[in-house]
Amino acid sequence: MNDFGLLDGFANALTPTHLLFAAIGVLLGTAIGVLPGIGPAMAVALLLPVTYAFEPTGAFIMFAGIYFGAMFGGSTTSILLNTPGESASVMAAVEGNPMAKQGRGAQALATAAIGHFVGGMVGVTGLVLVAPLIASVAVDIGAPDYFAIMVLAFVAVTGVLGASRVRGFAALVLGLTIGLVGLDPISGQPRMTFGVPQLADGIDVVIVAVGLFAVGEALWVAAHLRRKPTEVIPVGRPWLSRDDVRRAWKPWFRGPFIGFTFGSIPAGGAEMSTFMAYVTERRLSKNRKDFGKGAIEGLAAPESAASASSAGTLATMLTLGLPTTAIAAIMLAAFQQFGIQPGPLLFEREPALVWTLIASLFIGLVMLLALNLPLAPMWAKLLRIPRPYLYAGILFFACVGAYAVSGSPVDLVVLLAIGGIGFLMRRFGLPVLPAIIGVILGPDAELQLRRALQIADGDVTTLLSTPLSITVYTVIVLLFVIPLVLRRRRPVEPAREDELV
Repeated sequence: MNDFGLLDGFANALTPTHLLFAAIGVLLGTAIGVLPGIGPAMAVALLLPVTYAFEPTGAFIMFAGIYFGAMFGGSTTSILLNTPGESASVMAAVEGNPMAKQGRGAQALATAAIGHFVGGMVGVTGLVLVAPLIASVAVDIGAPDYFAIMVLAFVAVTGVLGASRVRGFAALVLGLTIGLVGLDPISGQPRMTFGVPQLADGIDVVIVAVGLFAVGEALWVAAHLRRKPTEVIPVGRPWLSRDDVRRAWKPWFRGPFIGFTFGSIPAGGAEMSTFMAYVTERRLSKNRKDFGKGAIEGLAAPESAASASSAGTLATMLTLGLPTTAIAAIMLAAFQQFGIQPGPLLFEREPALVWTLIASLFIGLVMLLALNLPLAPMWAKLLRIPRPYLYAGILFFACVGAYAVSGSPVDLVVLLAIGGIGFLMRRFGLPVLPAIIGVILGPDAELQLRRALQIADGDVTTLLSTPLSITVYTVIVLLFVIPLVLRRRRPVEPAREDELV
């Protein structure tokens, strides 16, 4: 049945219209990934209002193309400028930029492009095999289990990987607060509408996403603009020697298994995946002395892991409705925009959309490899676009897109207000991901909590009444306890005599 679904998906994905959506997505994604500061989350957020007129399958094919394309493009900026265009490309700068400075920029770009292709293919294959199994098991999950899983997602994205747990939880509370605006779903009482009738239906997720990502980032970059010209390392035609391939092929195939695993779990994502892949290769490589100086293994593994982590993220989002990264959160909002709820029943209710989307990922990866290898010098030229023109355009399209949601001037005021909040979050080091996940998952978590309590006549112990919920809460407790235990067991250095005086 799964094979038939996938083959049917390929038949739909290979139609001229869907191929066009895939081509547009990979081109936009690569261009957006190349430009510093503009990630795939911002791109999809900007395009959300535009896709109201599209049919859902074509819109999601384009979004997926942007997702994978931005991974490809972000590597170009990391390698040539030592400035990651996307957070998943941070590790690419560690080895890729030294390679470029040694005159091996073309080889570095080729290594990254092939790594993303291999990692994406392995990751999407894992998505095909794993997603239906997760969906079939998740059908039996009840309201207490869903609420526990959402609490785990909240805790994981805010307190595990961030530099500061306090800032992560502050961002989450901010997002949950924005998600509460509107009418209470049970009593019908207005919550935080401040007497504005247009806020009775709540703040549209599209406006929140565009405000936090696009407007907030544009204001932040505008406040830090430097007018010195950007220096770009010249790029020749990407190619790899036989020795390069011999050193890179094992990391290309090891990285995806790390990437898909960490991409599937809350707070895993591409950052953790690429870091773990890099550390693994550094331990396994026979050329450890080259690491930090342009080791091709240290570039190949993180890049393939980053692409595979994207597939793992999609697996969790499609089967459980849980976004583990910012782009997944925006795509979840896009599903809701079209009246589709990702989760265990998605494969039964929307099989054509899901399998066409998955098939288009394979097609998009082939397109990306064909585009990135010969066009790498052209993508590098995009880095010369003046930042003032770039971000002025982003602000313009953000305002047009927000106004198009409902045609209300109030939406523009809300957009700029949330954009100001996004700017202040960057100013004080608050991560944006917990906030957007709080906005999207907050109402769902409230719904599942109330549903569980209504079924149990208000008995709070029902939240711990199933084996899955008990397991999830145990994991949450361990996430808090283990770091504290490790911190206490860390040996304390004895004070020096001059410090005691």
